[in-house]
Amino acid sequence: MNISLPALLSQLLLGLVNGSFYAILSLGLAVIFGLLNVINFAHGALFMMGAVLSWMAMTYFNVNYWVMLVVAPLIVGLFGVLIERLLLRWIYKLDHLYGLLLTLGLTLLIEGGFRSVYGVSGLAYSTPEALSGGTNLGFMFLPNYRAWVVVASLVVCFATWYAIEKTRLGAYLRAGTENPRLVEAFGVNVPLMVTLTYGFGVALAAFAGVLAAPVIQISPLMGQNLIIIVFAVVVIGGMGSIMGAILTGLGLGVIEGLTKVFYPEASATVVFVIMVVVLLIRPAGLFGSEK
Repeated sequence: MNISLPALLSQLLLGLVNGSFYAILSLGLAVIFGLLNVINFAHGALFMMGAVLSWMAMTYFNVNYWVMLVVAPLIVGLFGVLIERLLLRWIYKLDHLYGLLLTLGLTLLIEGGFRSVYGVSGLAYSTPEALSGGTNLGFMFLPNYRAWVVVASLVVCFATWYAIEKTRLGAYLRAGTENPRLVEAFGVNVPLMVTLTYGFGVALAAFAGVLAAPVIQISPLMGQNLIIIVFAVVVIGGMGSIMGAILTGLGLGVIEGLTKVFYPEASATVVFVIMVVVLLIRPAGLFGSEK
């Protein structure tokens, strides 16, 4: 098989862009599961909500992309706070299955609500003017927006990892999940901290949704196309592992891109094949802790 260097590099870039979405979405899932012990199946719907809110703001109110990159995650994060306060707080001591079923029901409600208004056809969202066009690197043409997606995702992912793993706030979060009574004795409001953690996790999904709006066709069902792969990424990286979610998401995106070059028929299943192999060898995931 003769493959030109520009074709190979373009597929690698596409894989890295997809991997950036996988990384930031799986990061939100890992944060929520690692700190709240909830399997958040509504993550894909909240990813979609971020993209659709951006489209609505542009279409109805002429609000630009850069504003919605901040506002959409805030809105979805506040919606997540309501979900946690009104619904999730009652199931923390129950089996994981209850959280999965509850968030699956929320997914159906959210997607059904948007589908009843906008249908299932795609909604067009234009690339920001500042990021339109591309850069000629000599061996390939690099679209500016795709380069921005990779950079923005990496910055947000590693900033989140640093905040959780290397700061006092992150230490409180981790301690609050292990021994909430002890942390409360130091004057920390653990229930509020848990609520804000869930809000932050879903805000990450909405941020990814805004990033995806110009490159992935916006529709009420767009989250369904990614959420199963993202769950596979979290399982491979290790449930609750922050760094595992980031590195696995990026790595699997690249592997998926290379598979499209050398064996396109397997590109839709390669992630799940890797998941099966990893679970057979290391059930806790590549970066998960064995208990």
